[in-house]
Amino acid sequence: MSRAEGRKTDELRPLAFEPDYLEQPHGSVLVTQGKTIVLCTAMIQEEVPRWLRNQGRGWITAEYSLLPASTGDRVEREASRGKQQGRTVEIQRLIGRAMRSVADFRALGERTMWLDCDVLQADGGTRCAAICGAYVAGRRALDRFGLSRAFADSVAAVSVGVVEGVPMLDLDYSEDSNADTDMNVVMTGDGRLIEVQATAEKDPFTRERLDELLELATAGIAEIGERQAEATAVALP
Repeated sequence: MSRAEGRKTDELRPLAFEPDYLEQPHGSVLVTQGKTIVLCTAMIQEEVPRWLRNQGRGWITAEYSLLPASTGDRVEREASRGKQQGRTVEIQRLIGRAMRSVADFRALGERTMWLDCDVLQADGGTRCAAICGAYVAGRRALDRFGLSRAFADSVAAVSVGVVEGVPMLDLDYSEDSNADTDMNVVMTGDGRLIEVQATAEKDPFTRERLDELLELATAGIAEIGERQAEATAVALP
């Protein structure tokens, strides 16, 4: 089947990281992946949760949100509702787990790094773009404070799936909403798996198809990692 802009089945959407997009946060990046746009910021506070005090180690936590008009139809802000939706909680926990999986909390010291990911425009793959951006923003913040060792490795994520029987990399919304199988893969820079979220939306899939999708994701994440490395190598302002 044909994809938007003639994209190949193993090809990422146009991807860009614009580091230091904002002046006030300790680290920030604007991630553009196709039509999906996510703003990620990082702030480091000289304190830790009460249950971690006086242990000489830090903490990393994340928050995620969709702007009201990010999907084309305005949705009420979750703050106005008085509670977060289950999807929001799931995604921000995933971002936090991903970042903590490569963290050296002793190197961070008794500090908390807050990662905030706000989706400005959504066209599929928002959680994966948020994870990729959270790493870049977090790394920029750590570099600013001379705490680079607090990240022992990089983290990236990408979506893969099967659409009309064809395995594909980096699904946009139209592909994701029609996928037979939908999967999000989170990996470290050295190729270890952090999380695999795979669902058969229609027919169950085989182990062979799972391996095929993982190989596709691995290649995509390697390319994303190169772009992340370029963004984090930019001299700090």
